[in-house]
Amino acid sequence: MVQPITSSSLPAHVQAGHDPRFVSQLTRSTFALILAGGRGSRLHELTDFRAKPAVPFGGKFRIIDFTLSNCVNSGVRRVGVATQYKSQSLIRHLQLGWSFLDGRLNEFIEIMPAQQQSSGEHWYQGTADAVFQNLREIRHARPEYVLVLSGDHIYRMDYGRVLAAHVAKKADLTVACIEVPLEEARSFGVMAVNDESRVVDFTEKPEQPAAMPGQSDKALASMGIYVFNASFLYEQLQRDADDPQSSHDFGKDIIPHCVKRYRTYAQNFSDSCVTEPGKPAYWRDVGTLDAFWAANIDLVQVTPDLNLYAENWPIWTWQPQTPPAKFVFDDDTRRGKAVDSMVSGGCIISGAVVRRSMLFSGVQVHSYATVEDTLLLPGVDVGRYCVLKKCIVDKNCKLPEGTVIGVDAAQDKKHFRVTPSGITLVTKEMLEQLTNPTAKSNGGSAAPGFSRQTARS
Repeated sequence: MVQPITSSSLPAHVQAGHDPRFVSQLTRSTFALILAGGRGSRLHELTDFRAKPAVPFGGKFRIIDFTLSNCVNSGVRRVGVATQYKSQSLIRHLQLGWSFLDGRLNEFIEIMPAQQQSSGEHWYQGTADAVFQNLREIRHARPEYVLVLSGDHIYRMDYGRVLAAHVAKKADLTVACIEVPLEEARSFGVMAVNDESRVVDFTEKPEQPAAMPGQSDKALASMGIYVFNASFLYEQLQRDADDPQSSHDFGKDIIPHCVKRYRTYAQNFSDSCVTEPGKPAYWRDVGTLDAFWAANIDLVQVTPDLNLYAENWPIWTWQPQTPPAKFVFDDDTRRGKAVDSMVSGGCIISGAVVRRSMLFSGVQVHSYATVEDTLLLPGVDVGRYCVLKKCIVDKNCKLPEGTVIGVDAAQDKKHFRVTPSGITLVTKEMLEQLTNPTAKSNGGSAAPGFSRQTARS
């Protein structure tokens, strides 16, 4: 029988933050299900060919790598990934990069595509339905606890600490939470807790969010991370599935029902996050183009809020086997250099200047080009004399010689997507329309110099 564990019972060096891992029988008795089926429509054309969790992030990662790395680093090594929307690139990434767990040790990452497994033969109707349709596989793993996670946020978190708090409080359900500005709380499930951290009220995306006691400018928001006692989860999902009035969603249906009737507790992210001494707890929803750009650009700062170089909590991924980045030409008229930037393997900076930017794998920037405050996703080719400022350039784009983007917003809006803060998104389809207005993304002939690639995710 698993004994209750409190934070005070952790080793002193763990309490001090020197070793954030807390692998125990609790993590080995847990099955994690990552909900990775959403499109992420606020990312617009970035998710036309891929699900949001598969969007590249941080130079060589995908967004889902952060949640998966949290699982592996926490010792939760029985993981299911529920996919649905345009999942092929996500599935390919999982197969290539996340097949290293050893089934002989009862460790695995299993892909669970939507298969209309319910009696109604429908796709996932909500977050709770996505878990309900995979109950057979979860039961097969015989977990004592089920950890329900979202696959589209950027953060480091020791799930072992959440599990320890869940058991110590004899909870039926634990909801991980984070403090957010009150004006942003409308996008979250907002909760109220008592002095013992028990949740006494929960409202999904309220029009008028309730402020935290003593902090009129903040609300306590759900992170979409839940710990259930396994048998309790099975009961609640079956009850919800039998309710024709339910939307079959955790935030709208399951959580409010449990708050009123069962032992539901909150676990503050600050008690389980993995961060550097003196750094704030880091969690980002990169669900908009502005947020996606800002979170990536923050990584090129001298001391970013998220340190990808920390060795105590690595982010695992699959990446192509590429040579080191190369910088060539050192003439007075053209000099290959990158300043305050991150440049991934396989990149060639050929007599061009890159400032405050992130270059993903296999990017080429040709002579006399200038790239500033820009994200170049894998395989982008920037022609000679190009100027790019505050852009997100999608995978495998080839920018013709002399292209200027990010200087004249009014002109850019005619061809590309420009956000309210002035970030310009560039995709292959947009470039094809620019150079060949008769071309269509699903049929028209590509402009000269562009290789057509429909499955480019």
